[in-house]
Amino acid sequence: MALDIRPASECEFAEVSLGEIMLRLDPGDGRVRTARRFDAWEGGGEYNVARGLRRCFGLKTAVVTAFADNEVGRLIEDFIFQGGVETDLIRWARYDGIGREVRNGLNFTERGFGIRGAKGTSDRGHTAASQMKPGDIDWDEVFGRRGSRWFHTGGIFAALSESTAELTIEACQKAKEHGTVVSYDLNYRPSLWKSIGGQAKAQEVNREIARHVDVMIGNEEDFTACLGFEVEGVDENITGLEIENFKKMIAGAVEAFPNFKATATTLRDVHTATVNDWGAIAWHDGRFYEATHRPELEIFDRVGGGDSFASGLIYGFLEHNDAALAVEYGAAHGALAMTTPGDTTMVTLEEVEKLVGGGSARVDR
Repeated sequence: MALDIRPASECEFAEVSLGEIMLRLDPGDGRVRTARRFDAWEGGGEYNVARGLRRCFGLKTAVVTAFADNEVGRLIEDFIFQGGVETDLIRWARYDGIGREVRNGLNFTERGFGIRGAKGTSDRGHTAASQMKPGDIDWDEVFGRRGSRWFHTGGIFAALSESTAELTIEACQKAKEHGTVVSYDLNYRPSLWKSIGGQAKAQEVNREIARHVDVMIGNEEDFTACLGFEVEGVDENITGLEIENFKKMIAGAVEAFPNFKATATTLRDVHTATVNDWGAIAWHDGRFYEATHRPELEIFDRVGGGDSFASGLIYGFLEHNDAALAVEYGAAHGALAMTTPGDTTMVTLEEVEKLVGGGSARVDR
């Protein structure tokens, strides 16, 4: 059975994301602690999905977020302009001059190499996005009068504050009222939860949000930490026990949350920071669909690979409404996005479809 997705003719947007966007400062091949210069990018788990759908897949998307109105905020806005994502749903907070009351988030990220894993150091306290709250956004305007076929948000934004968790629930409820498909990436980050109640708080918040979600995205750790579904056994072989564990978790999750229409996760075996086995699996309408397994995938920058998987998955549902094809688009887009620097995709639809169709890395001339 296909997902019940609103016709494109009824909606201004194919997809709308809710989340925080930070300025990513990247030391390139070096390390943050010894850097003398940084490349600047924009990035944020929920936003990366909207940008991927716009830049790679050519769909009209928008982002709901907030910035402090200063030079850093306007720089991030300029990056969003370049990504093609609509910006008119962004809220701007008056800047106090030093960031005591409100500021913009920074994310220092080194991509790792070989046995040295990728490492992120975020500086995001008191950000404008973390202060967003219910009532800030006219969701009837977004999902009703303007219309969106799909709404995406996730556990990173929900973890920023009590009010962002409440806003996430409000947004999901309103999206459902207007017939918009809701997807949610659990994206468990211990660093975000440790000062506000840890894993117990993560489960309290995410289990409440899960009641309003159609398509749940997350790996084994996410389902365990955020939703409390424990499974036994650990195996590094993504073609074996990890898949069986995911299937067991999904069985429990669907029983607990019968509102889930589909679930999906990436599957990876990390040999080094730059060589991973890569795959993905999705569940929909009682069946599992496994994407093409890509052993020993060479990675340039793994940050944002999961978000690119999510945008490919959503595209597959929006354009084809086919779970088997959707997970293939997600896995291919995620794999390709990790071959370039930065959180966001530099991939084309033609490249994704070539990989989905079994294409190789031979030179295109």
